[in-house]
Amino acid sequence: MWLDLVSPTREEEVAVERVLGLDIPTREEMNEIEISSRLYLEGGGTFMTAILPAHTDGDDPEMAPVTFVLTADHLVTVRYHEPRAFTSFPPRAERTGLDVPNPESILVALLEAVVDRLADILERAARDIDAVSRQIFRPAKDAAPDNQKTLEEIGRKGDLTSNIRDSLLTLERLAGFLGHATVQRESPKEIRERTKTLSRDIRSLLDHAGFLSQKMTFLLDATLGMINIEQNAIIKIFSVAAVIFLPPTLIASIYGMNFQHMPELDWLLGYPFAIALMVVSAILPYAYFKQRGWL
Repeated sequence: MWLDLVSPTREEEVAVERVLGLDIPTREEMNEIEISSRLYLEGGGTFMTAILPAHTDGDDPEMAPVTFVLTADHLVTVRYHEPRAFTSFPPRAERTGLDVPNPESILVALLEAVVDRLADILERAARDIDAVSRQIFRPAKDAAPDNQKTLEEIGRKGDLTSNIRDSLLTLERLAGFLGHATVQRESPKEIRERTKTLSRDIRSLLDHAGFLSQKMTFLLDATLGMINIEQNAIIKIFSVAAVIFLPPTLIASIYGMNFQHMPELDWLLGYPFAIALMVVSAILPYAYFKQRGWL
């Protein structure tokens, strides 16, 4: 009942088309973004394409389209990458004795496995985002984080969340189209109910992905704010130092002019007096800044 075409050659596509009496979409056709090219009815078959991730253990999954072709007697999947649900679903279904008496039940069960996998990815992303949040808003006594690495981590998690959200959007459209198709095909009530449940699950994951995206935006703004605070603190130190040393520099400049008629040049205590005057002129601005709480 289920024909899984993995990177099929043209000869394999022709053989399947001869058996089903349908045109299998090519890789170029699968990559088209128009809704009418991804969800349509043709020749008694229901054609549905969604973007699914593969190699999702890291933060850079491979995103590629997968086409599901549902007929009265067969389910055909066409793909050019390896989403984990396609390799984990068959042995799990065999091990648990999953009841899949027709192609529609296989399709719904497979989509449920895909959605479960996407949920796992979002859960992992949420844990990683929480770890980044704790790192940014650490207690003051802890070591400061590397802002460069923090920004890179936020960027990776943001890309991952965005990719999963795009995949869920295509699945939401697919589930809605499949729901209408099951009504037209007068599918069993159980299939229609599972399709509705699948749509609700996808919508809830979309809401969660949207929340994670908003949180990533907040963390990005917070990190940039922390960087600005650190830069302002550095500039503040230089500004205060410049103001503190400005009066001593002025005094040293005055007594460094060496005009002939400068009475202080003939004083025995002229040099100590100039040094003391410079020290006092530096201490007074420092004490003023300290009193105002600017340091």
